[in-house]
Amino acid sequence: MLTIELKNLHFHAHHGIYAEETLVGGSFAVDVSVAHMPAVFPVTQLKDTIDYGAVFLLVQARMLQPVHLLETLATYIVSDIFNAFVTAEQVDISITKMAPPVIGFQGALGVRFSMNRQAFMASQP
Repeated sequence: MLTIELKNLHFHAHHGIYAEETLVGGSFAVDVSVAHMPAVFPVTQLKDTIDYGAVFLLVQARMLQPVHLLETLATYIVSDIFNAFVTAEQVDISITKMAPPVIGFQGALGVRFSMNRQAFMASQP
């Protein structure tokens, strides 16, 4: 397997269940990796791999669409990647809310989600 990785992508977005989060927004960091088996070795052309620029655009588009839960956001992004790249075999994503509005909490929190293509296909109606 060949895995492309996009690490520490930063976004200002409006995800969350509290009114302040949806109005003011907050800082988020995203890590995503996509594994696939290239048809040719060595990979010397973009058409023979997964374009990390295109993956970034998918992530960016979803980050701009507010949802209440990071769990929902993670599953949407993974679904978008599987739908866009038929050679993707495994997608792993981590979404971190950098300053969550939890009283007394200092630090970051987030979700991590992994799915392979077989599980993705089984989850489709």
